[in-house]
Amino acid sequence: MVYPSQDLKRRLLQSVDAIQSRIQGFEPHYALILGSGLGHLAEHLEQPLAIPYWEIPNFPVSTVAGHAGNLLFGRLAGRPFVVMQGRFHYYEGYAMEEVTFPVRVMKLLGAKTLIVSNAAGGVNPHFQVGDLMLIRDHINLMPENPLRGPNDPSLGPRFPSMHNAYDATLRQKARSLAEALDIPLKEGVYLALQGPNLETPAEYRMVRILGADAVGMSTVPEVIVANHMGMSVLGFSVITNVFREEAPEPTTHEDVVAVSEKAGKVLGQLLEALIQELPE
Repeated sequence: MVYPSQDLKRRLLQSVDAIQSRIQGFEPHYALILGSGLGHLAEHLEQPLAIPYWEIPNFPVSTVAGHAGNLLFGRLAGRPFVVMQGRFHYYEGYAMEEVTFPVRVMKLLGAKTLIVSNAAGGVNPHFQVGDLMLIRDHINLMPENPLRGPNDPSLGPRFPSMHNAYDATLRQKARSLAEALDIPLKEGVYLALQGPNLETPAEYRMVRILGADAVGMSTVPEVIVANHMGMSVLGFSVITNVFREEAPEPTTHEDVVAVSEKAGKVLGQLLEALIQELPE
């Protein structure tokens, strides 16, 4: 269902009021979105409070395997977090406004920094299955922009800049910590396509020609909206498969989830160290 954008603020405040009535004054300063197979990272939360998506007014409900479908509140390394344990995708049939609705809710709850993760296919020939990629920038090839339609200036500007969509200071901190922990960390550009089918060999070649290092079906709409609302963003991709021109092999969603769960433990180690460096 496509909601009229002029009604967005009212629905956001309904969601925020319902959530605040259950979290008893807890104010998250940070937000975390966990992608396919990465939901177990939420196990690091201290004394988490879970609110199923279906219990939140106006929230969509995740339909993808590997996405638990809970909004979690708790502390990671002492920092107050709200965590999306499973995200929403355009390919599930949601409008972009619905896909990005939770990001706006998390910002209105108090989150100023968003950390986002995803599973992605690698097109950089130097990547290996299981690599972690720090997202430096993105290319948006999705058929719709989440900011399309009337703009509410109380949520953000009509023409937000994407010059520093993935915060340079946070990226430098992540690189330094990865080096200190001896965690291999690639860095590159993420390209978003609509999905849900996985890419053809010709599409993988196109993605590489366009200058991307990894391709997926999420993240970019959320990052656009987070920047629209003035949030700092840090993003990571788990490389779950790598296209090889000389020997292309088919990939299944089960493969994606399996690799994500394994590599997600390493990402969890890096995130835990990173979060300890963030202001309380």
